[in-house]
Amino acid sequence: MKHLSEIVEAARKRDRKRLAVAYGQDSHTIKAVYDAYCEGLVAPTLYGERKVIEQACKEEGIDCGVFNIVDEGSDVKCVSRAVASVVAGEADILMKGLVSTDKYMRGILNKEAGLFPPKGTLSHVSVFEWSGYHKLLLASDIAVIPQPDFKQKCTLIGYLRSVAELLGVKTPKIGCIAPSELVLPSVLSSTEAAMLAKMGDRGQLGDVIVDGPISLDVALYKDVAEHKKVRGSAVAGDVDALLFPNLESANVFFKSVSHIGHGELAAMVMGTKVPCILTSRGDSVLSKKYSIALACLAAK
Repeated sequence: MKHLSEIVEAARKRDRKRLAVAYGQDSHTIKAVYDAYCEGLVAPTLYGERKVIEQACKEEGIDCGVFNIVDEGSDVKCVSRAVASVVAGEADILMKGLVSTDKYMRGILNKEAGLFPPKGTLSHVSVFEWSGYHKLLLASDIAVIPQPDFKQKCTLIGYLRSVAELLGVKTPKIGCIAPSELVLPSVLSSTEAAMLAKMGDRGQLGDVIVDGPISLDVALYKDVAEHKKVRGSAVAGDVDALLFPNLESANVFFKSVSHIGHGELAAMVMGTKVPCILTSRGDSVLSKKYSIALACLAAK
C-alpha cells in the first residue's frame, strides 16, 4: 500500500468490526466514527453523555441512530466500561475519544481489567502519508515509552514488522534513528542501533532489514545518502519504518509531519489483546478514520 486510503479499501472487504469508543462525545471523534460506519468498517458503541452526543450529532448533521450509546458522564468510567466490553468479547476494537491520554492508558494498563497481558510491552505505531516521502512510512514509539531500553527496542521492531505486514510489506526496511550514520561509542542510540542492525543481519529480529545507526535525512532521502557517501545500506533513501531512540524525538517527528508537513496518519497501540486506537485530540477527522481502518485490519 502506498496511500492511507488503501487501508480503508482493504478493511472494507472484511466484516464490520465492533468498535467501543471511550468518552466518544466530541464532534471530531463522532464524525470519524460515523464516516467509518458509512464506509462499512465498524458497528460503533459510544460511551459518553447521551445529551452531549445527540447535540454533537445534530450540529454535524449526523443520524445518531447509527450509534449504540451507553450513557455515562464520567470520562474515567467511560474508559473502564469500554475496556470491559472488549475484554468480555462484546467489542473488537477500543478507541480513545475526548478523554485524556493518561486516563485512557491507565484504563488499558489496569491489571484487573485484563486487556494488557502480564509482563507485556505496550507501544504505539503510526503510519504517515505526506508529500515529503514517496510511500507510507511507519514510526515508533510516538506516545507510550519515554526511553525504550534495548529489549523494548527489539519488541518495537517486531511491532513495526507486524504493522508493515498489514500494509503488504513482507520484509520491511527499518532504520534505527541516531544523530549520525557513524557509530558513536559515547552515544547510546548509536551503539544500540548498531547492535540491532547486526541482530537483523543474523535473523534474530524476524523477516526484516535493519540498518543503524542512521540519521533521519539519510534514512529518508537517497540523494543525501549519496552525498554523505553512505555505502552498503539497503535502507537509506527507501526506509519503510523508523525506530526512534526516545519519545521526544518520535513525537517531534509526528507533530512535524502532521502539522508542518500537512500529512495524514493512522495510529494504534500495540501489545494489547485487541487493537486500541490512540490518536491525539488535535488529529484530523480523516486521520482518525484511517486509524479506525488500520485497527480493523489488525483485529481478529
